[in-house]
Amino acid sequence: MFVASLSLVRFPDLYTRMHGATKATTFGMGGILIATALAFGTTDVAAQSMLALVFLFLTAPVSGHLISRAAYRNGPNLTPITTVDDYGPYLDAEKAADEKKAEEESEGGEEGEAPSHPSASPLP
Repeated sequence: MFVASLSLVRFPDLYTRMHGATKATTFGMGGILIATALAFGTTDVAAQSMLALVFLFLTAPVSGHLISRAAYRNGPNLTPITTVDDYGPYLDAEKAADEKKAEEESEGGEEGEAPSHPSASPLP
């Protein structure tokens, strides 16, 4: 809890704060699950604890990454002290491709032309 709280106070933006909180949660729960397996000492509790630990190590970082990625698309910007932005060029290229596609659809869309995607057709 202390490490997560410290990361929320010390880190400059949403993305690094989420990283610190996710790491602290993952390792804290990992320690609790390992301690539970050792304290009970039975095979079934150890197996359940290890299965929960694997599930936690797979899902917590992935969910933190997806939430950060969604926030990057819609939310607060990076702080000025952030020097590396690996996702920015990809997002700019994706936006440019979407704009180009929308422009092509608006120019070439004749009235009798079928929609470009089956789900875009009108309901009967």
